[in-house]
Amino acid sequence: MKLKKTLLTAALVLACGLSNAVTLRVANQGDVQSMDPHSLNESLQLSFDSSIYESLVGRGKDMSVVALLATKWRQTAPTVWRFDLRKGVKFHDGTPFTADDVIFSFKRATDAGSDMKGYVAPIKELRKIDDYTVDIETLTPFPILPDTLTVFAIMSKKWCEENKAEKPVDRRKGIENTASFKANGTGPFRLKERQPSVRTVLVRNFNYWDKVESNVDEVVFTPIGSDATRVAALLSGEIDVMEPVPLQDIERIKASAGNTVLQGPELRTIFLGMDQKRDELLFSSVKGKNPFKDKRVRQAFYQAIDVETIKSRVMRGAATPTALMVGPGVNGFQADMNKRLPYDVEAAKKLMADAGYASGFEVTMNCPNDRYVNDAAICQAVAANLARIGVKINLQAETKNTYFPKILRRDTSFYLLGWTPSTTDAHDALYNLMATPTDKGQGQYNLGTYSNAKLDELTGKIQTETDKAKRNEMIREAFKIHADDFGHIPLHQQALAWAYGKKVTLAQLPTNYMFFKWVSLKAKPAP
Repeated sequence: MKLKKTLLTAALVLACGLSNAVTLRVANQGDVQSMDPHSLNESLQLSFDSSIYESLVGRGKDMSVVALLATKWRQTAPTVWRFDLRKGVKFHDGTPFTADDVIFSFKRATDAGSDMKGYVAPIKELRKIDDYTVDIETLTPFPILPDTLTVFAIMSKKWCEENKAEKPVDRRKGIENTASFKANGTGPFRLKERQPSVRTVLVRNFNYWDKVESNVDEVVFTPIGSDATRVAALLSGEIDVMEPVPLQDIERIKASAGNTVLQGPELRTIFLGMDQKRDELLFSSVKGKNPFKDKRVRQAFYQAIDVETIKSRVMRGAATPTALMVGPGVNGFQADMNKRLPYDVEAAKKLMADAGYASGFEVTMNCPNDRYVNDAAICQAVAANLARIGVKINLQAETKNTYFPKILRRDTSFYLLGWTPSTTDAHDALYNLMATPTDKGQGQYNLGTYSNAKLDELTGKIQTETDKAKRNEMIREAFKIHADDFGHIPLHQQALAWAYGKKVTLAQLPTNYMFFKWVSLKAKPAP
């Protein structure tokens, strides 16, 4: 009889716990592509996975570098940093976190299939001092190493080996492994359910090493591609948070009962890239040569695009046109250089004629339709602008699930991309977007293979320079080289817009990362 009462009491406690569970329902226009934190350097994926996995250091609400799996760090030599690791931390499966996991994760992130190579490329090696101390030696002095490590997730060596996930998921080749669908981190939430393109469910990790500013027990993440459906779900109360907010619906949501919109500047720059490597341009009517190798053609494209109209009509004012590949808020941003050449169709036509393309040409443009704010509409506007100089754009807009693997294979001639410097430093964009690609990770997102030896040299010097004034002058010189070459076509920095119910409290960072450990919901009144 006593046993029956005990079981009944336990059942009642469990039922009470379930009924009082706080569930956060989040929707985005696209899905998180993988649970593998090393497989894709895309902010939505890195943001989502950061609730499961953690780095040695992270970002605070003020964007400062804060301690996570490392408690202290210091330089012991010009190229050596010592990190003291947090003791008592366990992965979600109960395995203790040690230095072995840090060293394993570094090797995993340098694998050929990793999309995070650019962040660990400046590192020469990691050395285990003891179970809770590691030395990180860089190839050259690297003063912003801690900033770089904020996106370097630590995985369990034991779990990866047991689950045959020693190597990262390679999005370019479509290779999947256990880490695509399962996860085992140290973060405040653990993975409960993964249904790609349907929903992903996280639950609280009650064995988490730290206190969290959240009362959320469960997060249900749902991709909803249709803007109208996503907004309707928010207004009806089916979801609690959504991003991005369709620009045409911002005022309607603000005026609705029980909902609000949080807007702010984003560090992301939207830009166009062009294949400047192949001798013959793919997916084009031009045979035997590559028009994008001609600076005059690149400049013509630049001056034929009406960024102010894109800002006013496509982006409804929620964009800041730019001449640079980084925006305000990024260390090294040069405000006085941020002046675009004028929109000038006639000048663009003359440049095309001088380059031998007076009648224009035909080329395919690759574009996502569920990644950036109004991305497909931006590409449609660009195509309409370029038609005025005789360029026929065959627009291929598609879901990011197929778009990213394609462009990361460099299977593209002309593409749209967005970039947020995870380090909040100009070196991030120079190294990843503008420097000549190498097999070590440099230029990993320089998908058109723009190359300038002087810019490469400056990027290396910027990486090691500690004098801020000298460093900014070198950044300035590098930006001028890139601008003079028309290496890419920067368009604008988009603005952030999250919509959520008024019972929600959260923190919005200019990186567009949504940390669930900072989200809370007001409790529903008891029945």
